[in-house]
Amino acid sequence: MTTRIRDLVTIAASAGGVTALQRLFATLPADLPAALLVVMHLPASGGSSLARVLGRSSRLPVDFATDGQRPEPGRVLVAPPNRHLMLDGDLVRLSPAPRQKGVRPAADPLFFSAAVARGPGVIGVVLSGALDDGSAGCAAIEEAGGLVAVQDLAEAGYEGMPRAAIALTRDAFVANVDEIAAYLGRQTRLSVQEGRGALAPEIERRVQELLHPPVTAEDVPPGPVPGRREW
Repeated sequence: MTTRIRDLVTIAASAGGVTALQRLFATLPADLPAALLVVMHLPASGGSSLARVLGRSSRLPVDFATDGQRPEPGRVLVAPPNRHLMLDGDLVRLSPAPRQKGVRPAADPLFFSAAVARGPGVIGVVLSGALDDGSAGCAAIEEAGGLVAVQDLAEAGYEGMPRAAIALTRDAFVANVDEIAAYLGRQTRLSVQEGRGALAPEIERRVQELLHPPVTAEDVPPGPVPGRREW
């Protein structure tokens, strides 16, 4: 049977998450053989400096994602404001689909789409944040054969997102940020079998709805399109 490495890491954070992300990227090895896609809850009208802020402390290059690009090993792509960051096959998509759990970008669209597209090749990571965005997506990643890592509740500035992710998964790796960085360094170098675990049909249906939403006037930006090189 064909094997592959776990070559995609999807990361979600919210309140208290900038510090956790900075520490994670400062600790990850510069030769990490996986692409990293990051969702941080951002206001629609702000957050355009996030990639630059994270890049200052990162060993890996950090940029805002652009629609249609291909994730690359050792590179961090961040969801721009007001768009869901998703994966469609081998390509990044920026979706104007409605807010999920009250936010856009949200973690669940990224995690769901990564589980559908990459199956056991995905590692989902949940860092500090309030409420429960990302927890259902973590469960989907596990169902597809991927792995989940969650920031220790004692370390997270806000424990809502980590606590919800732990509650909905069976075998999450729960640790501090430094230990999660080491875990990612190990797990992205191990081979896994191609294929995918059985996902509920509603997950795949939801991914398609998020990738191809009807366009409304609210979704048409007044200026540069989020995710283009203007960011």
